[in-house]
Amino acid sequence: MKRAVLLLLLTASAAHAQMYKWKDERGVTHFTETPPPASAKKAEVKNYGSGGTGSVDLPQELAEVVRARPVVLYTSAKCAPCDQARQLLLTRGIPYREKTVSSDDDHDALRKAGSNGELPMLLVGRTRQLGFEAATWDGVLTEAGYPPTKMLPAGYANPAPTPAAPPRPPSPEEVARAKADAAKAAAAAEKARRERDTPQNAPENFRF
Repeated sequence: MKRAVLLLLLTASAAHAQMYKWKDERGVTHFTETPPPASAKKAEVKNYGSGGTGSVDLPQELAEVVRARPVVLYTSAKCAPCDQARQLLLTRGIPYREKTVSSDDDHDALRKAGSNGELPMLLVGRTRQLGFEAATWDGVLTEAGYPPTKMLPAGYANPAPTPAAPPRPPSPEEVARAKADAAKAAAAAEKARRERDTPQNAPENFRF
């Protein structure tokens, strides 16, 4: 079980990610999970899904806005305004990343991002909006340069929601315990296999 938890921690962030492809001043192409610097000559946004369907490129006009003013939505469960906020972004075709707030670490991350605890919170580049108000959010998105109507390509999907606070990496002690438990489980499985495969009438010193 612990081994499975460790594997999940290592692979969860790569399961569904939004990537940026851009070139620096020397013409070198980079692939990053964070928006490229303002000095980037050319930028594209690629969405990698967990379903194994590859990537979908955004139109250049929309990709440039996403690069300059990425949208991040902070939500929590059983939050009607959060549902309304999410629906507005989906209806308008706004590429965004969603961060969920449930644990104490998530609430700390929410406060560090600029909220007093109120949800939903919308970040459009450096602009912050607390609480949902459709007209205000539409205005902020339009001012940031996002198109008023949906222009996402077919097959595009936003990254899956992730916790506001990144998962805590396992400590060296937890890693050591997980390895020890895995070794014990493997030894027990091997012992069971030997007992199962050893003939009942085999000599006492019989070995495979």
